[in-house]
Amino acid sequence: MSQNPAYKRVMLKVSGEALMGDRDYGLDNATCRRIAEDVRGVVDLGVQVCLVIGGGNIFRGISGAASGMDRAQADSIGMLATVMNALAMQNALEKIGVQTRVQSAIPMASLCEPFIRRRAERHMEKGRVVIFAAGTGNPFFTTDTAAALRAAEMSCDALLKGTQVDGVYSADPRKKPNAERYTTLTYLDMLARDLAVMDAAAISLARENKLPIIVFNIHEPGAFTAVMKGEGKFTTVVEQAP
Repeated sequence: MSQNPAYKRVMLKVSGEALMGDRDYGLDNATCRRIAEDVRGVVDLGVQVCLVIGGGNIFRGISGAASGMDRAQADSIGMLATVMNALAMQNALEKIGVQTRVQSAIPMASLCEPFIRRRAERHMEKGRVVIFAAGTGNPFFTTDTAAALRAAEMSCDALLKGTQVDGVYSADPRKKPNAERYTTLTYLDMLARDLAVMDAAAISLARENKLPIIVFNIHEPGAFTAVMKGEGKFTTVVEQAP
């Protein structure tokens, strides 16, 4: 395989749960550092990187709503959780020498920059990793949708979704060992088969903007760099499968 990166600018979406490591809740510093090192590996290839991190390791709005909380209020708490994770990842990246900026959809001037598209683009052009926090700034939208939105706004070449497994399967391979693993899918396949990797709004937004979705295992050290080189295991979601 070629050692040249497949894409020039990418969005990496990581769930909040991915930062927990073996913990039941919160952040695991060693896991944050490992993911940061993977991001540094891609930056070292000359790829411009931006991130969106979920907040499910701290608070999930939809779970709060299910337990009787007002959904809009619960989602606001969830957005604040994503800011906490963004700051933690900023710390992990800067500890290993990667220049980073956090931009929040909810203004928090004492902690980070507000989301300004052109400023974010300029940061990326200078080689800084930009972490977009607080989702879209609106309730009822997931961080998957926020990732697709920011990826489109940043003119990213691809949206990478770091998950628990090495691609998209017909069922959860951890529960069904015989589940089929897909190498390539279309956006319509994802929607029609209800493959629960990203929500429908995120997939539709990616489709409208001709943004490939690449699903890989965020827990495999070096997998992010390998995907950028076209190596390793991953699933690519595009308009038409080859």
